[in-house]
Amino acid sequence: MTAALFAVPGALLVLGAPVFLVFLLGGVLAIAFVLPLPPLVVHQVVFGGLDNYALLAVPFFVFAGELMNRSGMAGRMIAWALALTGRIPGSLGVATVGASAAMGAVSGSSVAAVAALGKTLYPKLVEAGYGRERSAGLLASSGAIDIIIPPSIAMILYGLVAEQSIPRLFIAGILPGLVIAAMMMAFVVVAAMRADVQRTSRFDGREAWRATLAAAWALLMPVVVLGGIYLGWFSPTEAGGFACLYAIVVARFVHRSMTWNDIAHAAASAAVMSAKILIIVAAAGLATWLMTTQGIPQAIVAWIDGVGLSPFGFLIAVNVLLLAVGCFFDPTSAILVLAPLLVPIAVTFNIDPIHFGIIMTVNLAIGMFTPPFGLNIFVAQSVTGLPAHSLYRGVLPFVAVQVVALLVITFVPALSMTLGGAH
Repeated sequence: MTAALFAVPGALLVLGAPVFLVFLLGGVLAIAFVLPLPPLVVHQVVFGGLDNYALLAVPFFVFAGELMNRSGMAGRMIAWALALTGRIPGSLGVATVGASAAMGAVSGSSVAAVAALGKTLYPKLVEAGYGRERSAGLLASSGAIDIIIPPSIAMILYGLVAEQSIPRLFIAGILPGLVIAAMMMAFVVVAAMRADVQRTSRFDGREAWRATLAAAWALLMPVVVLGGIYLGWFSPTEAGGFACLYAIVVARFVHRSMTWNDIAHAAASAAVMSAKILIIVAAAGLATWLMTTQGIPQAIVAWIDGVGLSPFGFLIAVNVLLLAVGCFFDPTSAILVLAPLLVPIAVTFNIDPIHFGIIMTVNLAIGMFTPPFGLNIFVAQSVTGLPAHSLYRGVLPFVAVQVVALLVITFVPALSMTLGGAH
């Protein structure tokens, strides 16, 4: 089982095999030679893994992102962020983190944000002197903020499984998301000061105001989408469809930057990108299902419960566990499997379930771009064309930054509970 699920996929990944094949072949080998299961299970699990209402957000927001890119809305958001950052080292990188955070307030989908912003931001970052590896790493890691800043699909699932208030989880995620974004920006600035990175022009109030007016419709999109969710007008997944409609109306009738033919081409491009993402999700679902059915996560949780840890030790152990799990499990699967097992243990240590939900979410967000199997890495690979080993080098510095932020969020509960409220 270990060879089928870990050794063989790892070897295939090193040899440069397609990502979906890496996951799929490992599961097929386990079923064919290790487990007494019929081959039909592969078909059922792979296609069943896509039978998830929340996954509809991916093609919706990929399409919305494609419309924002082709219509110039994303470019206006970037120009606005650059106008605000002014002549500081790493201004484009800071604007990248800011744009990713803004996308998080629209999509709540990490992979959708990486896919949507990658096409626009990656060439600009490389041209500005950030380097291919560091640029791809910045995009993959910044996209993880989308899982934390509401609306967040991961938080919705946690709230349902752990029987906690989803609005409170949304509110509790605001400050931790901003803390991570701030630490990412600080790292980008420090790194840019040590490298030959182009700077933008100095801050100009009039230029900032013009950029704000030009980007007003793009900046209003997160406000409308998030406000609609809070007011109960639509669910986060339905918000994806509304984001598409909003982007079409603005692109076609307000900015008049796209024809109906352009919109059709954007839809076709979004369909291809969505297919690339979802085939990876489907194949990874097979490996996740096998690990779950074989009791691997449950065995790890049982070990943690039986060691007799202090609250401090428990939180450290949970962080280590979730960071490891996040490398192999998508947040949806990890939350559905682990939250019912971990939350009762956390409660015995007097850890607020809302705070614990934020800890779980941040851990799994980091896992989205942590080698070897972080999903954002492979989405960034499909956008940039870089080999996996180059992306690994690019994301590692940002993994370190976000782990430091995770420790701050874990051991300073006020960051979650100040807005989320006491339990």
